[in-house]
Amino acid sequence: MVQRFSEDERLDWLQLSRTEGIGPITFHRLLARFGGAAAALAALPELSARGGRKAAPKTPRRATVTEELERASQFGAQYIAFGEAEYPPFLAQIPDAPPLVCVAGKSELLSLDAVAIVGSRNASALGRKFARMLAEQLGKAGYLVVSGLARGIDTAAHEASLPSQTAAIVAGGIDHFYPPENETLQKQIAKDHVLISEMPMGTIPKAEHFPRRNRIISGLSRAVIVVEAALRSGSLITARMAAEQGRDVFAVPGSPLDPRCEGANRLIRDGAGLLMSVDDVLEALREPGRAPRMMLREPEQNHPSTDELSDAERDHLLGLLSHAPIHVDDLAREARLTPSELAACLLELEVAGRISRSAGGGVQLAPA
Repeated sequence: MVQRFSEDERLDWLQLSRTEGIGPITFHRLLARFGGAAAALAALPELSARGGRKAAPKTPRRATVTEELERASQFGAQYIAFGEAEYPPFLAQIPDAPPLVCVAGKSELLSLDAVAIVGSRNASALGRKFARMLAEQLGKAGYLVVSGLARGIDTAAHEASLPSQTAAIVAGGIDHFYPPENETLQKQIAKDHVLISEMPMGTIPKAEHFPRRNRIISGLSRAVIVVEAALRSGSLITARMAAEQGRDVFAVPGSPLDPRCEGANRLIRDGAGLLMSVDDVLEALREPGRAPRMMLREPEQNHPSTDELSDAERDHLLGLLSHAPIHVDDLAREARLTPSELAACLLELEVAGRISRSAGGGVQLAPA
């Protein structure tokens, strides 16, 4: 349902989303259960106590989130909330969609069909050339070219799509320039195209922020193209997330002797579309009713519920968990719980900080 938020509602959402231990999935579950962010904030102490935590999660002061909104406005950016008309429609489909995104530039571009181009930071000259060619042709075809503003392939894709349209998703705050050599490019995208982050203003990106950014790159896009990627590349994380989200995944083949191509070649072996030209993507996206390439397990469904478990049932559930993620469907079968019972218990445990979630519907014990 499309809506327009009041300032107080936007502050409620920002306050809840910045609360300790409240990730996007938990945020959406809280809203489904309590009907609004203000009610969810009021319920946090009781939920946390039922999950086994004595103190309520730390929630930022109202003045802190107000200042965050003001800083964004001074930068020329705005916070768009899930459910508002300008929120990216494809991103809204993923189960861990950001409650709010900070957007600078032309937010209307987010309504366009998008294709992501990602790849190696230390890309070869040929890899960069091919990425530029793809980005230029996709832009001319009317697609929004999405990437992560990293060195190498990302930069090449953004630069080539400047004459058309591009979206850069950053891992830190949108006012932090990373990598430093891309400051001019980032400013240009923020002015003439669209720059997006879910992190607070001023955030310096850390290693754990990049997978979160990657799910937005894939979530925004109808397809993800990988151009050169090593076996332990962040681009493979983006590709896996795209497959879990039901997006198309394409990879550009490369020499088996080049380590920068091992990841892309393995994607093709595992079912990604082999991409030789931009037509491979365009034809696939125009084909009605076709299942996405590399589509994995269906996304977890939301099961809002007020069902409560006893302490013994909750302890039994915790005993089934480990520090390795298990999909909630598998956990429900092992615990012999209905989806709504499991959802209610996991919500309490996550608010209490006793479990954490991973991409693709996994849940695991939180680090000690």
